[in-house]
Amino acid sequence: MKHADDQFYLDKILNGDPASYAFLVNKYKDMVYSIAIKILRDADDAQDLAQECFITAYQQLHKYQGRSKFSTWLYTIAYRAAVTRLRENKLTTTFIDDSINELKDGEHNQFDKLQSKQVGQQVRMAIDKLPQTDALLITLHYINDLPIKEIQEITGLSNPNIKIKLFRARKKLETELAFLLDDEMKASDEQK
Repeated sequence: MKHADDQFYLDKILNGDPASYAFLVNKYKDMVYSIAIKILRDADDAQDLAQECFITAYQQLHKYQGRSKFSTWLYTIAYRAAVTRLRENKLTTTFIDDSINELKDGEHNQFDKLQSKQVGQQVRMAIDKLPQTDALLITLHYINDLPIKEIQEITGLSNPNIKIKLFRARKKLETELAFLLDDEMKASDEQK
């Protein structure tokens, strides 16, 4: 779906068809939740926050001016709400996200599926060990393919700051993956 599709539904909502909002909720719910979980690191809090973000966005829809994509505007609401909630609650929880690297049935043989699932789990574990901002930036840029400019709009971080943080996060991720794989190899050797 393109930006124009979003505008079609936004126009319908603003012209008195609130049921059209369901399209936008369904389209963006996974990413809003992903932003919330990366920051809050608690599934229940992230789910609650995602719902609140959609309610807030709906209530503030008349303020959306179209200067950026609707998704960017919505993700900014989610990001700011999550950061605010984190500051208020000072949460320290564990992040769990099973949505990365899922494979379609029949795409690979069982061995490839198992191997890909294990790699996905290792990547998720490594991302979980990153600082919250690093985990969010890695998710937004590499997993959700958002450009730096859009991440800048969402987070309010400067372009150079995002690039530096992404570079450092990649290095941390590389180190963490090497550490996790080393631990897995040791455990495998001990089982033999």
